[in-house]
Amino acid sequence: MKTLSILGSTGSIGRSTLDIVSMHPGRFRVAVLAGGTNVELLASQIMRFRPEMAVVLDEKRAEQLRGIISGHYLHSPGSPHSLGSPHGPGSPHSPGSPHSPGSPHSLGSPHSSASPHSPASPHSPGRDDKNYSPENGMPEDRVSFHPEIPCQILWGDEGYRMAASHDRADVVVLAMVGAAGLMPALAAVDAGKHIALANKETLVMAGELVMARAAGTGASIYPVDSEHSAVFQCLQGSRREDLKKIFLTASGGPFRETPMDKFDDITPGDALNHPTWNMGSKITIDSATMMNKALEVIEAVRLFDISPDSIEVLVHPQSIVHSMVGFKDGSIIAQMGMPDMKAAISYALAWPERLDLNIDFPDFAMLAHLLFEAPDPGRFPSLEFAFEACRQGGTMPAVMNAANEISVQAFLDGSIGFREIFNIIGKTMGSHATLSLPDIDAIINADQWAREKALALI
Repeated sequence: MKTLSILGSTGSIGRSTLDIVSMHPGRFRVAVLAGGTNVELLASQIMRFRPEMAVVLDEKRAEQLRGIISGHYLHSPGSPHSLGSPHGPGSPHSPGSPHSPGSPHSLGSPHSSASPHSPASPHSPGRDDKNYSPENGMPEDRVSFHPEIPCQILWGDEGYRMAASHDRADVVVLAMVGAAGLMPALAAVDAGKHIALANKETLVMAGELVMARAAGTGASIYPVDSEHSAVFQCLQGSRREDLKKIFLTASGGPFRETPMDKFDDITPGDALNHPTWNMGSKITIDSATMMNKALEVIEAVRLFDISPDSIEVLVHPQSIVHSMVGFKDGSIIAQMGMPDMKAAISYALAWPERLDLNIDFPDFAMLAHLLFEAPDPGRFPSLEFAFEACRQGGTMPAVMNAANEISVQAFLDGSIGFREIFNIIGKTMGSHATLSLPDIDAIINADQWAREKALALI
């Protein structure tokens, strides 16, 4: 049985991971659940999966979580499902908060206490000394424990770091959204963990550093993104030196055929209506701008140690072929399946095994054909941003990512139009003097600079 630490448990990837745990209770147990601000959903997950530790964004949410769980045990002992939805917290029908880690309001905010730039809260909601061990490295003012609560409740940067490096976690699922996932990812890498990586920004911002540290600590990184999982699966049984090209597929999002003169009329609601995938808000907007694929280009460069010139992006609206790899003899292997993130998540959890997920096969006779087309760079300049960031290297990928996070949030808030997302990213990148071979502090500084620059352009 594998023990999991799930960072971003209330987001779409986290909920799907808990679905898999529920489907295979003899294979997995949960040691840590880390969310952001969706305290009610996290409380129901805690009472269902009984982790040893839970983490939230800040002290206020820790108090709220403590109160919900304490009240539950006080008024309805023995009823672990009372706070959950009728479908259970691990169900895709579970309610989500607009501020959950699967949304753009979550841990990636430049001003949040979970950001890699901001200090942890100095205040404590209290603790029970008998359940606190100083040797675990957690400062006394960062722990909340109540005799009726079945787990430690931590918050802020240090809490996420401890969640990512928890001693009893065999597998760390990194599903936090945005730049806030970087420091917990480094903590998991430094602890030598088996990492199921859904936070693509970690490798976009600091991929060279992360992969080098993983090689040194023995940490194993298994991709959760469907495209990178597909590439990883296609490479099984093949020699790495025979790889010549990676074909990353993209759905094209909801605006693949929208006339460009209509882009100024696009609303957040339009952009959140993805044709094939069910994802969190931030990644859905990224799919609409094709920034999601741009980030995945950089991620693929880092994960598979391949030149960006050897990566081709293809628009594939059916989302059946998740990616392909080409070998030096001209052979191509594709990984296909229905668009369901549980397939990629389960492979990252159980590799080299595959789990029964009750996912149907595509009906190829009904599909009749599979369409592939080249992306239009004039319609979606995000891909060119990514290839330029790869060419420059250094701090530029972090700058691109930060400017995108700020722009997406501004679009969702109604502060800018859809087309302005591209303008702000391009202007921010154009104003940056790239620093080559940055350390983690330089990457964090570049991220903060880009956020401030992008905000000034809004």
